[in-house]
Amino acid sequence: MIAINGKTIEVNKFPDGTLLIKEEPSYDTASISWFFENNEELVALIYLTNHLRSNGVKRIELYMPYVPNARQDRVKKIEDVFTLKYFAGVINSLGFDKVSVLDPHSSVSEALIEKISVESPKNYIENVVDDITRSGKYTNENGTTQLMMFYPDEGAMKRYSGMIPKPYAFGIKDRDWSTGQIRGLKVAGSVESIKDSTVLIVDDICSRGGTFYHSALKLNELGAKNIILYVTHCENTILEGEVLTCGLIDKVYTTNSIFTKSHEKVNIFDIKQ
Repeated sequence: MIAINGKTIEVNKFPDGTLLIKEEPSYDTASISWFFENNEELVALIYLTNHLRSNGVKRIELYMPYVPNARQDRVKKIEDVFTLKYFAGVINSLGFDKVSVLDPHSSVSEALIEKISVESPKNYIENVVDDITRSGKYTNENGTTQLMMFYPDEGAMKRYSGMIPKPYAFGIKDRDWSTGQIRGLKVAGSVESIKDSTVLIVDDICSRGGTFYHSALKLNELGAKNIILYVTHCENTILEGEVLTCGLIDKVYTTNSIFTKSHEKVNIFDIKQ
């Protein structure tokens, strides 16, 4: 979905499949919001940005909470196409005065995209912590909530552990790199605090949720009383995985950066630009 100054842009198609877009730029500055749904929107963004510049719009900012292609942030073989690098090149070529993103999956995005401004997910995570502690559902017999954090890998631990002053543990994945499948998970950090605690798992992105399913299995094995998940960006494919059906994760919190579906266990924060 693309919007300009708060107005959603309607993208239609000619019979041959090419894009038909209309927008009258009666303004000097433009704030373009792009909530990624598909790659075709990138073509629309290119057309719209050039259209605005051709019609005298002096300042154009892009708000793109989810950075597409961020998973392909490195190449290992000659046949690997470095899509993030080339995507960033396209964005840079459009000459935005500012590009704002939310909690990008890879720091490589920050290095490749020019004039980038990175928004922290701290406020969203704090809102989840407040919701957990105020709900009353997770209180102990003494009326308090024994809450701790869990980060699925060392990268997430380094990124998020300084945001919330709670004890934490983190995972060390045993991954089969030939298939990408997770074979197991070791836990480090405040492991002794997991037993009888409500554990909040925090990470940046979820697709089918294999990482979080294996994390929940391990936390349950270590005696966690309740398990809750926060991810900044949640793909619709979470509905196809085991996170919502395994019975181990009570609730999932995310933003509407890319999640466009609904589920009784998924709580969605609306991003405010």
